[in-house]
Order: sequence, then C-alpha cells, then structure tokens
Amino acid sequence: MLLDTDRLKLIFGLKVRQLRQQQGITLSTLADRSGVSVSYLNEIESGKKYPKSEKVLVLAQALGTDYDTLVSMKLNKALEPVAALLKSPVLQQLPLEIFGIQPTDLLEILAQSPNRFSAFIRTITELSQHYGIDSEQFFSATLRSVQALHDNYFGDIEQAAESFLAENVAPNEAVNDELLAAILRQKFGFVIETFDKKTQPQFSILRSVFLSNHQKLLINEQLTPEQRFFTLGREIGYQVLQMHNRPLVSSVLEITSFEQMFNNFRASYFAGCLLISQAEMSHALNGFLRQTQWNDHSLLAIMAHFKATPEMLMQRVSNVLTSHFKINQLFLVRFDNVAGRNFFLNSKSLHLTNDPQTQVALREHYCRRSVSLRVLQEIATQQQNNTWNEQPLCRAQIVTYHATGTQYLIITLAKPSPPKPQLNSSVSLGLLIDDQLRALIGFLNDPALPQDVVGPTCERCALANCAERVVPPIWVKKQEQIQAVQEKVALFNKKNDQRK
Repeated sequence: MLLDTDRLKLIFGLKVRQLRQQQGITLSTLADRSGVSVSYLNEIESGKKYPKSEKVLVLAQALGTDYDTLVSMKLNKALEPVAALLKSPVLQQLPLEIFGIQPTDLLEILAQSPNRFSAFIRTITELSQHYGIDSEQFFSATLRSVQALHDNYFGDIEQAAESFLAENVAPNEAVNDELLAAILRQKFGFVIETFDKKTQPQFSILRSVFLSNHQKLLINEQLTPEQRFFTLGREIGYQVLQMHNRPLVSSVLEITSFEQMFNNFRASYFAGCLLISQAEMSHALNGFLRQTQWNDHSLLAIMAHFKATPEMLMQRVSNVLTSHFKINQLFLVRFDNVAGRNFFLNSKSLHLTNDPQTQVALREHYCRRSVSLRVLQEIATQQQNNTWNEQPLCRAQIVTYHATGTQYLIITLAKPSPPKPQLNSSVSLGLLIDDQLRALIGFLNDPALPQDVVGPTCERCALANCAERVVPPIWVKKQEQIQAVQEKVALFNKKNDQRK
C-alpha cells in the first residue's frame, strides 16, 4: 500500500529531477552547486529520501527556484497523470506487497521515466473510462490475479480452518449451520437474527447484513441451508483470521477497497474449508474422475453429501485439482440469468490458463453453444413449463474452440440463486484437455459426452452458419479488414521492388 509519505517523497524527487533536466545539468553539477552528495541526490530523485528543510532550501537555490515551489505537491501538465495516479484511492488501496512489489519499487520506476510512465497511465485511464471499468471491476481483476499466482490454493487458510475444526468440533460431530451459529454466539459473542421482506424490506435481495456496532448478523430467511452454512462460515472466517476491514453486507457491490474484497475472499475460502476438507474433497474427486462413463448424478451426489452450493463445490474442486492433482490449466466461470431473458451476465470468473479463447470479454455475447448457458436455458424452460423438480442440474460438454482447435472439458452445475427473484445461476469448471487430463479422467472418451465447436463470444467467432449466433462477428470482420489492407500494402511494395 502506497503511504502518504511515499507519495510526498516521489513528487519531491520528480520535481528535483525535472528541474535538473530542464537546466541540462548532471547530478554531479547539482551536487557541486548545492553541497549535497551525488548518492543522496540519487536517492532523492528515486523517491527514497526526503531532505531536511535546510537542504531543500539549498536545492531550491541551486535549481533556480524557491522553497515553496519545490515543496508544493503540484506537478506540471506533463506529469499530471502521475499526480492523479498517486492521489488515486485505487493505488492507495492496492496491496503491492501481495505481488512482491514494494512501494519504493514503484517509486523508482516512476522516477526513472516519469514522462513515459505518465503517458502509459493516461492511456490506461482513458481506456478504463471508455470501457466503463469501475473500482469494483478493477479490484475483482486484481483478486483474480492473486488467485492465479497461487493456483487458487491458499495453504495458510486451509491450515487455519483445520486447526479451528480440531479445536471446536468433536470427532465425528456433524458440521452444519446450527453448529456454526452456536460457535458464533458462544465463542465470538454474536447475535444472530433472520429477516424477511416484511421486517427488513430494504435488505430483501441481500443474503446477510452485519451490524458491527452490535456484533449482530442478520440472515435472509429465504436462504437455502447451504447458503446459510456459507454465510455463517464466512463470519467465522472473519473472526478466526482476524480481518476487521470487511464488507458489512453480502453484495460485492458494497465493497469499497481491495482490502475488503481480499478479506471477503479469504473469509469465503475459509467457509469452503469448513464445509469440505481438502482430504475429503480429494477422495471424492478421485472416485468421480476415475469413472469410465460420464454420470451427472455422481457429481450431484457429491454436492448433496457435502451439502454445498454449486459455487462452493466448484471452488473446492478447483482448489484441490491444482494442489492435489496438479491440474492447473483450468478456468471457473459463473453466469446469472433471469428466467425467460436472453441475457447472461458473467458475474464471476477465474482463469488459471492464459488461453484468450476462454476469456469472457466485457459487454460481448458469450457463446450460446456453451453448456454454461444452455443449462440456464434448460432450467428456465422447465420452470416456465412447471416441470422443474427444484433439484440442481449437472451437465458436461467437450468444446473445441473454432479459432485454435484447443479442447476443454466443461462441467456445469446450475440452480436458482435466492433471494434474488427468478435469478438462475450456473457455475462451470473448464479443464484443458491434454495428456495429463486424459490420464486422470476416465470418462473423457465416453461417446455419450456431448461435443460442440464454440467461440469465445459471438463478436470474436468466425464460425459460419451458427444458429445460436446473437450478434455478427464484428471483431473478426475488423481483423479481416486489417489483414486485407496489410496484404495489399505488402503486394504494392513487392511490385515497386520488382520495378527497381
């Protein structure tokens, strides 16, 4: 996290460097004029040191300016984007240390080439404004990067959850929502109450609200037992991991800083560990993957056994696949759909593979051939025809991306997502099909497993005569036009060379 003192050092160093370069003098010359050593001047310009008042005064005189101008936080027009970045709450909240970056590292980059960095920041800012990228989306992207760095497996949280269970749950005692509620009340002094549309209409679409001043947790009574377990487990996670800067409501839209989002993720991960231990998940997953025939009921039985939601189960599957089975070429996506509407929102995603074909572009239309969307259409049809039996659906599909020929096994779980009315959600796990996956999964060659050719989005898919296409392949057409122009230019140059 960039501190105010770091920002002060950097701006002062940038101004000294800029004034020195405008006068065309070296560090040695400035050292001779001011009596400040070259090494200390270098640390000043790198944003590592801020001199005392008497040295600021001699530097101002040596640079032909006055004391007040040199110590002010104002930068000229060329460096305005840098100043805006340094004042940005996004940068202030971003924990650089998670990525192994110290604030001084960033300061040094800025100090070494402020004009180029300024142009880069201006470009990023304009792009974010043009595409409407807000702080929540930026924090989400940062969180996904952190997850990818760890292959979505966090051993410290796994260990904390295992220690908590060993200390608070008797051997063979069932871990359920009633037990977690009791622990919250007795161990952490919580007051737990439920609410509905009548008692708290302003919270009707929220799963939970935490009143920190009263250590009170309000839980929407429309939640399923699985959702209630997760909500209680996450609250325990906040307490055990001692994370106090946290969102007070269940919606990520209320998150105001990256620290809150990261803490929310860690507490959620902790809840998943309470529900499904990595050892149990590894055992269940091994049996499921070794089957020689695809069987959707097998995965549904595992989900029922652990009393998990589709998202909780798929998250734990991804945790264990990377850590215990060394399968890390995968992606995890969630789509939300209001029954009857042809709009699908990609509300959550994680990509451990760098394959751009699996990425979901903002404001584009995800491939309707994908099982992730087809299962939502299936649920909506059953609901409209009153044939849905209120049980989650499990579907699988082998997809071949049209542009590259790469193949993925997609496994999807879908169900309604209370308390939001008429909202259905699917959670899909995509696994790159390579020799390692073929050796692990027994049902990959099952002829009953559906297969289809897909694109990442309609806009980026060149597949002809696609009945499911929603919009034209705009991006593909643009690339074809660019390529055609390049070929014409190359041909023109070739003819000119031959004439010479």
